[in-house]
Parts: sequence; C-alpha cells; structure tokens
Amino acid sequence: MLTTLGVVAVCYIAFAALVTLAQGKLIYPAPSGPGVDVPGFERITYTTEDGLKISAGYRAADPGQPTIVYFHGNGADWQSSVVATDRLVPLGYGVLAAEYRGYRGNPGTPSEAGLYADGRAALAFLAERGVAASDVVLIGNSIGSGTATQLATEINPRALILISPFASLTRVVGEKIWWLPTKLLLRDRYENAAKIGDVAAPTLILHGDADTLIPHAHSETLAAASPNAELVIFPGAGHDLAWQDATEMRVAQFLIALDAEE
Repeated sequence: MLTTLGVVAVCYIAFAALVTLAQGKLIYPAPSGPGVDVPGFERITYTTEDGLKISAGYRAADPGQPTIVYFHGNGADWQSSVVATDRLVPLGYGVLAAEYRGYRGNPGTPSEAGLYADGRAALAFLAERGVAASDVVLIGNSIGSGTATQLATEINPRALILISPFASLTRVVGEKIWWLPTKLLLRDRYENAAKIGDVAAPTLILHGDADTLIPHAHSETLAAASPNAELVIFPGAGHDLAWQDATEMRVAQFLIALDAEE
C-alpha cells in the first residue's frame, strides 16, 4: 500500500512539474511563420516598451469613424482578426489587428506582462497616427479579453467588447485541471473579473451557451462585476463565436447605438 501511494505521489509531483514547466506552450500555442498578407490591410510594425518590434495588420478608419483594436485568442493570429471584423470594415470602422510577441514570426516569448506591453505599443502606434483613445474600441476574444480588459483600465476607450472571455485564467484552468494546485502553479493569471469594475467605458460581453472551453458562466461573472456591461448569450454557439456573422452584427449594433447617444 505504501509503495503504491509513493508511486502515485511521485507521478502526481512529476505531472505538476511538467505542467509548470510547459505552461507557456500550453497557454500560448503560437502559430509560426509570418502568415499571409491581407488585401486592404497594411502590414505594420510597432515597438514595445521592452524593445521588441511587433508586426501586425492595420486598416485606417473612414473619417469620423472609430478604430477597433482587436486582440485575438491564444491559438489564432492577426490574420484571423481580419476575418472576425470583415462585417465591420464596410461600415467604415478602422481595424488594428494586433499581434503578440512570439506569434507569426514576432520576436519574444508570450506572457501576460508581455501581451500587455504589446497592447500598449499598439495603442501608441494609433496615437502616433492621430487616433485618440476616445476613438478606440477595444475587442478581446478568449485570452485576448485579458489584454483588452487591462488596457481598458489604463485608457478611456470608446468601448470595450469581450467575446468568449474568462473571469480569470486561474479560474478556467482550475476548472479544467481541478486536481492540481493551479493557483500556485500558474505564472499568468489575467484576473479580468477583478479589473472590469474599474472600466468606465460602455462594455459589451458576448458568449455562447455551448462553449465547452470557457463556460458562459465566466461572462456572467464579468457582467455582474461591471456597472457598465451588457451581456448577450448566443444559444447553441461554441467557442468559435467570434467568427460568426451574428456576433459581428451585434457588435455593429452596439457601436451604432453608442454613436446615436452622442
């Protein structure tokens, strides 16, 4: 009996160590290579506060229209953000399809602090182009919700939109690997629920009730923590919600309504 328990304990510790060491690659399965150019989008570069040059995609807004800064999910890339905004571009919205360090040939290694730095560099790029914070719409999909929420606490954007977000990375990982002390093991946490109450901007939260990767209860937690949030649950939709036409149209309705209030 003691031998069996000892073997189980050794296996448990070994697996916990493996998860700890490999968590970066598990959390950020970054696509490699530069990716393809996208018609209508300029391939741009901005420099982060720690000196990395990040390549991303940009399309300027029509006069008088805001610019969307889109932060994609962990296994996607800036080109996929173009697909997720293709119904918004014809309405005149600009799009900065932001990219992350370590993704699509960019230098560096992804991390929570690193993605925040990449996001700040994207905003600095827009500021240099004359786009004010009040004309910026922050959109974060899945893990991109962490960067979008953090930046929304640092600037006063026109709006914050979260698609399939989590209340925190610690919570969603803890739900998946409940038998490991993930709160102690995780380096990156993305505590969105603790931050969203500090976001003054109008906020739209979208989630599918068939999302098995990040349950929609996370969005309910976020909405409850924000005095400015509107929550929309899409029946039957999974974690691919960001690329559905109905999602983009709901985003468009939200932004048009904000324009009408001014």
